Amino acid sequence: MSTTISTPASTSYVGRFAPSPTGPLHAGSLVAALASYLDARAHHGEWLVRIEDIDEGRSVAGADMAILALLESLGMVSDREVVWQSRRKSLYEAAAQQLGQHAYPCGCNRREILDSRLGVAPDGAAIYPGTCRHGLAPGRTMRSLRLRVPEGGADDVTFTDRFMGTLTQHLALDSGDFVLKRADGYWAYQLAVVVDDADQGVTDIVRGADLIDSTARQIYLQTLLGAPTPRYLHVPVVRNAAGEKLSKQTGALAVLPGDEPAAIAALLDAARFLGLPLERPGTLASFWRAAIPAWSAMLAEREGRQR
Repeated sequence: MSTTISTPASTSYVGRFAPSPTGPLHAGSLVAALASYLDARAHHGEWLVRIEDIDEGRSVAGADMAILALLESLGMVSDREVVWQSRRKSLYEAAAQQLGQHAYPCGCNRREILDSRLGVAPDGAAIYPGTCRHGLAPGRTMRSLRLRVPEGGADDVTFTDRFMGTLTQHLALDSGDFVLKRADGYWAYQLAVVVDDADQGVTDIVRGADLIDSTARQIYLQTLLGAPTPRYLHVPVVRNAAGEKLSKQTGALAVLPGDEPAAIAALLDAARFLGLPLERPGTLASFWRAAIPAWSAMLAEREGRQR
């Protein structure tokens, strides 16, 4: 039977922004931060900040504190203590143990997976051919830990995105058995984010559309771990002139701390990208007073068109 997720009934709202400290915040990241903050405030809920530094090899020293300082200068401050994934590894280990036989050791290297020619997942990762799902071959040692996904039609995961409507992904075809712990010893994003969202009581995830292809895998993990499934909203990603998603690798410029006019200008650019028809405000406070109801109105109109 396929997995279909409906919107959970909830009287409270907990949202979050979870940047990776691989460099300074850029315009694309600011769009995601603003959308998540506006949605939390429009719902009179909590907004949390989590530093996703589980991939410690890519983290840049001081980038986490620079991101937090910039957010504060823009008027976005976490409603709870900020948490760092690198300090929560025991939670991920416990979750992996809880998965039991759904997880298995894999001895394949990247080249072997690429050579399987099963194709590439929507997020660009090679689809795993299932080589080790029935046990390691003689002479093989564990390189990574993978999650076994269902087959034969039971791998369908359907969810409703508040921005993009109803979507379905087929785990066996679109991702294959995916990594929980990497060959370099770091816990994988898919497991860490599910554990953290459940532990923090996150009810609503607002993030960039570049992560939408991770959603089905995360929902399946939530099901196995007995964790609630949040509502999802994926906003469009900012792209450069070549059509590439803004990132450090594509030369995205940092959003730099500055005076109030500079802060307003950065926020206004992000808001207009999200489709909010805002006039230039005179103060940061007046920006927020206008942006929150504008966000609510925009989503109400969009959801009305989806009905």
